[in-house]
Amino acid sequence: MRAWLPGLLLCVSAAFAGDAHLFFSRTFPGSVPPYLEVRVAQGGDGEYREAQDEALPVKFKLSQEETATVFDLAQKLDYFRHALESPAKVAFMGTKLLRYDGSDEKGDIKGEVKFNYSEDLAARALVDWFERMAECADIHGELERTAKYDHLGVKHALDSLAAEMDNHRVVASPQFLQMLDRIAENETYMHTARVLAAELASEIRTPKK
Repeated sequence: MRAWLPGLLLCVSAAFAGDAHLFFSRTFPGSVPPYLEVRVAQGGDGEYREAQDEALPVKFKLSQEETATVFDLAQKLDYFRHALESPAKVAFMGTKLLRYDGSDEKGDIKGEVKFNYSEDLAARALVDWFERMAECADIHGELERTAKYDHLGVKHALDSLAAEMDNHRVVASPQFLQMLDRIAENETYMHTARVLAAELASEIRTPKK
């Protein structure tokens, strides 16, 4: 679970005001974290929270391609205006909530749906996108925390980011560049951490084909 750092995180943005946006939450008592939510505006601005009343979310910015993908999936799901729950009996995997708030030339569009498990491939793909956003926001918060307060823990945070990149689960990757460059250029960090930070920054700037 994240350790919050006053001063490193920004206040709630006005980016969502008047803009079509998507909302995802997962409530799963006993898991870590037991609650999380992700918001994404149509312009790509995103926010991640681990409490509904959290005033200082982790912010990120999706690329145009990433943003288009998640909003296209929402459209395929009729903006969450029909049920997605599977009739199959499966283990409880957390209550997911998807919400859309936007408009088109015909007027306002609002939709919301809750489910534990869905067989709809578009729904599963969209949930995976949101879970990736949450994972990356969590890693970014941990990297900022260790870079400031726990230099020995930086390598572990970088290893987590490297694993996400190897598994092709990183989204909004440019958000990491400033932190990676700072670590790579600062001799107060361990040499292995500096080398890894430089390698990860290079890979983000020049993705492997």
